[in-house]
Amino acid sequence: MFRPNEVDVAVELVDERLNKGEASGYHFVFAEEEGRVIGYACFGHISITLHSYDLYWLVVEPVRQGRGLGTSLLAQAEQRIAQLGGRQIFIDTSGQAIYEATRRFYLRCQYEVVAKIPEFYAPGDDKWVYMRKVG
Repeated sequence: MFRPNEVDVAVELVDERLNKGEASGYHFVFAEEEGRVIGYACFGHISITLHSYDLYWLVVEPVRQGRGLGTSLLAQAEQRIAQLGGRQIFIDTSGQAIYEATRRFYLRCQYEVVAKIPEFYAPGDDKWVYMRKVG
């Protein structure tokens, strides 16, 4: 589902974490099977806020979707954010039809839509912003 430039950004965040550790500001939780990563969540503190965090990525291999792995990764990320002092989490996603299941997933996980920005990503591709209180 991700465009090449989006994959580049995801790889960049992993590289930052590997090179700088905690100082990168990026945190990860992983799901593995037989020593191989099959999903992950990446999140970080929004630096201009006191207690807000962004969930940058929630990724599960397509063949493993629909089995609760995304829910588990999200719950682990939420727990870690609360431990770090986070009080609210923001998630951005696309308004394209291909992301409809993703948007329903966030609603099922008790996130609420707090903003829709028209044509943010591209013409006809709105940005949906979700938020949930934690901690």
